[in-house]
Amino acid sequence: MSQKRLTWVDVTKGFLMILVVIGHYPGELDFPFIKYIYWFHMPAFFLLSGIFFKEIKDDHNTKKTIKKRFMQLMVPYLFFLFIITAVRYSMELALGNFELSWYLQDLWKLVIAGRFARGAYGVFWFVTTLFFTYLLFIWMTKYLSRIKQITLLVIFYLLAHLESIVAMHVISGAPAESAQTIPMLWNLDVVLMAIVYFSLGYYAKSVWMNVTLPWLFGALVVVFGAVAADYVGLIDYHLSMKFLRYDHFILDLLIPIAFIIVILGIFQRLTVILPLEWLAKVEKHSIAIMYLHIFTDIIMNDYFQYGLIGFTILGIAIPIIASIVIQKLIPYGKFFLGDIRAKKPIHL
Repeated sequence: MSQKRLTWVDVTKGFLMILVVIGHYPGELDFPFIKYIYWFHMPAFFLLSGIFFKEIKDDHNTKKTIKKRFMQLMVPYLFFLFIITAVRYSMELALGNFELSWYLQDLWKLVIAGRFARGAYGVFWFVTTLFFTYLLFIWMTKYLSRIKQITLLVIFYLLAHLESIVAMHVISGAPAESAQTIPMLWNLDVVLMAIVYFSLGYYAKSVWMNVTLPWLFGALVVVFGAVAADYVGLIDYHLSMKFLRYDHFILDLLIPIAFIIVILGIFQRLTVILPLEWLAKVEKHSIAIMYLHIFTDIIMNDYFQYGLIGFTILGIAIPIIASIVIQKLIPYGKFFLGDIRAKKPIHL
């Protein structure tokens, strides 16, 4: 059973990573596919992380676990931050950009990161948000009773929506621009919303690990109903965690959860009859795909013209190649990709 669970989890994460790539496609589509991806794909990652969270009660294991999580999340963050920035600055210098103020302003945005780091760094916010969500949930489960935990989560959810109202309606304007008028290091304010999804994964672990048919069919009704209602104009729902856009107090829970139930329920059943190893392999290289797919497009679109399919293939294939190269040719390459067990350099 544990192996079967591991299989569907890896396959699901691989599928979600493909959706992350598709979600960053800069072109226009006839069908609002990307809009619907944003309804659930980032909440799904936080919720899946919560499923495998384990409570820690003693200080020794707390420090050990925090260090482990830091190495898994922040080492790849810093590694790809350095690699991407080095390549970008080399390209700028080659094009004759020697303006010191430009580099200082750019570096300052990278320090603040979160929603202020755009372009090639568009996904970096997720890692810092996940890390601090993890830290906060460790503290909550270590020192607070279950009722206090839930009370605090309700407060966080209310505060997240209050901030969204300020950003989207008081400040107004495009979500990306209005959210950036609220200064916040590393998108730490998104933790208010992320920890709710994270906690749902933890508290309802038994539901997620074995999605029953009643849950699956009920969620399918919600999913198709929400998409149909949005498509015909009965609702105009959006969700963007990065830019603080939470459109509806109820739907921000109902819609993402319904989609996640459907995806988990389907893959739990598919992996029983189909291996889907290719999706598991995508998950194996998900760190490189996450960090490099946008940068791949930034470089490749100067030389090739391609649509959504080409964008997706390049955004997956080239980072996978880069991941293999990093593991094979760079000392401690696996360690830089988040494998903390890889302490020795690889000798070819």
